[in-house]
Amino acid sequence: MDISVILVSYNTIEMTKKVLDNLFSSFGNFSMEVFMIDNASKDNSTEMIRREYPNITLIENNLNVGFGRANNQALPLIHGRYVLLLNTDAFVQRDTLYKTMQYMDTHHKCGILGVKLLGRDGTLQPSCRYFPTPWNIFLERTGFKQFFKQAKLIDDMSWDHSVARNCDWVPGCYYMIRKELIDQVGLFDPRYFLYYEEVDHCFAAKNAGWDVVYFPNTTVVHIGGESAKQESEISSKSQQIESLQIESELLYFRKNHGLIGVLVHLLLNSLTDFILFLKDLIKLRPLAKTMFNLKRALFVWKMFFRTSWATQSTRRVC
Repeated sequence: MDISVILVSYNTIEMTKKVLDNLFSSFGNFSMEVFMIDNASKDNSTEMIRREYPNITLIENNLNVGFGRANNQALPLIHGRYVLLLNTDAFVQRDTLYKTMQYMDTHHKCGILGVKLLGRDGTLQPSCRYFPTPWNIFLERTGFKQFFKQAKLIDDMSWDHSVARNCDWVPGCYYMIRKELIDQVGLFDPRYFLYYEEVDHCFAAKNAGWDVVYFPNTTVVHIGGESAKQESEISSKSQQIESLQIESELLYFRKNHGLIGVLVHLLLNSLTDFILFLKDLIKLRPLAKTMFNLKRALFVWKMFFRTSWATQSTRRVC
């Protein structure tokens, strides 16, 4: 088998159907198997898969186990030389699979490959990234990046996106992996419920001697990347997603940079929130807006202790 494609669905029935139609319209002389892991969708996604795509191997979870854990569930069943993780909001072109496999066939050190990502309107999305560090997150959030022109920010959009290049990590919406790499370092750390799975995985791959490559000669339209990032007060409505982002970031820094690394991140994060608080105070913004960053700083420290000093997930799903 040439390629094993893994998709994780969660209440995305309409997009899932379009993604699969695009996938099965791919051309090229290769063999493919497809796995769908459904995280307890309530929109009849599984019924649609069984009815319209009987050749897909469907795994149904009775609860949402998270993105990384769901992808891991397919590993005992795959037979492909390559494994493609494909989001249900990422639409491939007819040549995408063929071209990316062809590149990996001729570049044997390439362990992980991503492609040029475009929004629905054709806008270029961040497709090739530097690893997050306490310092570059601090510069980005405070706006001090303008004073540190040489700093490697997570998203650097200034380079020529028409050229293939090695990078630190690529987004997981189209994430092609050599099976040998998975055999060596595994796939996703199950402690990440959502966010940072691919960052952590690329970090492990590069430490094991593999290249992570941005490949520009085909595109994927990624709908999810068009969602506006809204800064809202931490509330019962927004706290779940906010807490998942914060938790994964803490787990990543503790795992890959140790206790000192995560503490440096926490201190710079608190300093950032205090600076943003002072800016809002000076600008006489509404009280709720002004207090947001102080509440966020306290919330991050709370998550640090809830995760046992950033060593354990708060969602212990096997």
